[in-house]
Amino acid sequence: MREDNKNLLVAIVLSVAVLIGWNYFYGMPTAERQRQSAVPAAGSDPVVAGAAPREGQPSTPSPGTVPTAPGTAVVESREAALARSPRVRIDTPSLAGSIALKGGRIDDVSLKGYHETVDPTSPRIVLLSPSGGPTPYYAEFGWVGGSAAPGQDTLWTADSDVLTPERPLTLTWDNGAGLVFKRVISLDPKFMFTIEDTVENRGSAAVSLYPYGLVSRHGKPHTQGYYVLHEGMTGVVGDQGLQEWGYAALDKENVIPGQSTRGKIWNAATGGFLGITDKYWAAAVIPDQAQPYQGSFTSRQDGTTFIYQANVLADARAVQPGATVAVTQRLFAGAKETAQIEAYEASLGIKKFDLMIDWGWFYFITKPMFKALDFFYRMFGNFGVSILLVTLILKGFFVPLANRSYVSMAKMKAIQPEMVALRERFKDDRVKQQQEMMALYKREKINPVAGCWPVVIQIPVFFSLYKVLFVTIEMRHAPFFGWIRDLAAPDPTSLFNLFGLLPFPVPEFLHVGVWPIIMGITMFLQMKMNPEPPDPVQKAMFSWMPLIFTFMLASFPAGLVIYWAWNNSLSVLQQAIIMRRNGVKIELWDNLRGLFAKKPPAPAKG
Repeated sequence: MREDNKNLLVAIVLSVAVLIGWNYFYGMPTAERQRQSAVPAAGSDPVVAGAAPREGQPSTPSPGTVPTAPGTAVVESREAALARSPRVRIDTPSLAGSIALKGGRIDDVSLKGYHETVDPTSPRIVLLSPSGGPTPYYAEFGWVGGSAAPGQDTLWTADSDVLTPERPLTLTWDNGAGLVFKRVISLDPKFMFTIEDTVENRGSAAVSLYPYGLVSRHGKPHTQGYYVLHEGMTGVVGDQGLQEWGYAALDKENVIPGQSTRGKIWNAATGGFLGITDKYWAAAVIPDQAQPYQGSFTSRQDGTTFIYQANVLADARAVQPGATVAVTQRLFAGAKETAQIEAYEASLGIKKFDLMIDWGWFYFITKPMFKALDFFYRMFGNFGVSILLVTLILKGFFVPLANRSYVSMAKMKAIQPEMVALRERFKDDRVKQQQEMMALYKREKINPVAGCWPVVIQIPVFFSLYKVLFVTIEMRHAPFFGWIRDLAAPDPTSLFNLFGLLPFPVPEFLHVGVWPIIMGITMFLQMKMNPEPPDPVQKAMFSWMPLIFTFMLASFPAGLVIYWAWNNSLSVLQQAIIMRRNGVKIELWDNLRGLFAKKPPAPAKG
């Protein structure tokens, strides 16, 4: 049995290594990140070029740079900050909020279809908030070019008091020097704003203006802190491809020459998007996909507040006397729904917009996994059922390879007597012993490491399912049956308060719910399918392994634990069928009886 047990040991060690790695890199937010995310958002607006002027000082950006913004000296409540400017209300099936007429910012957006908890009466998710409030996060569009262009203090005139999908909003401002600026903002029923900026030159001299768009966020936001999930600056910048920068990483970048910010700049890009992403929500500027632009991610510290910005700056537009120039850009501000993101990519031609969702390095596995889960969800209306069905299909897909593996393991059991005899015969000649063992394997057509393959195959599947459960908003607050109301969250029950029967809270590390226990039981049964190893160290390791895994997986998403328990159950069934077909005894019942059998008394000493 020693070779077979060695294969099983290798498989278990491999699984433990993967789980410990995930737990270290993905499942344990560092204290430093938590500390940084707790830094309060102080009140100052973002600056990309030059030093930040104080409240009341004018903003005079240089041509060809995204404008600086006047600071806000006092942090107010969100409501007070909203009241600083007259506003036009936003009302769509998916979004609520308002647009500030002072500065023309889109800085008040909440999501009607998403709430902070599974309780539908809990507060809506607030995505964008105004400067001056506790967590400024907003989008801004316009022109730069000396004092001719509108700025953050410009008071626009609106043609309506509400923006709906059926009724676009037109903002107008005359600079009194021959230039008339108009901005038409339209919004679809979901999360896409379209901003068309035009400038009419009624003067006698030509002017040169640079169109820009930006998304700005003040203060380091709370992040999940998981290595498997990217939160921060994200975008596809032309042919440069996907660019992902965490907040801390951007803080360490070099200072941009001639500016007061740190960051990264990409010149002469065409197509794509730049924005800021959270786990489930994002705001991104989408430039004209056919025109070149300069993209940048920037970071600036103002006192204790860090200010992060994703910027798009297009080439200069010359506006001749009597002429009108128009530029169209877009803003995505909403939930990262896979189908909607893909629809925008297809209908608007946004380059690789699906990478707004963090599919990760295993994109080629993770995204098809989501597609399969989503297909069955739409069929049965339950993502938990979908997980069970997809696992069953994957199990069937890998049946040939798994069968060969299990057959090899069964043959290993069948030749155990011969292997023991060889060890005894050549116990003093290790080289000859190994030669004879290899000859035996070859004669019986056995691969001694085949027992590891089921676990090796399971690792990418496990990872892709974990990724899908963790990053896709479709899994957020998705219920299963009974007490599982959110498959993307850990099982909320705990053995240590009798699953809620005892009225006291349980420390986080003792939250071992029903499904982790079921998973541990299925793993225990799977191990008991094989004979007990003679080596006491291996035996102790196998005995404790299900308990260790139970505690390790207790903090994982419930959907992942359900998958693992279901997969173990299918593996036990499959292994039993193969062992019976190959005439190998199934040790499960004998091993279970052995747990409760009385041990013979130890021989007396003396």
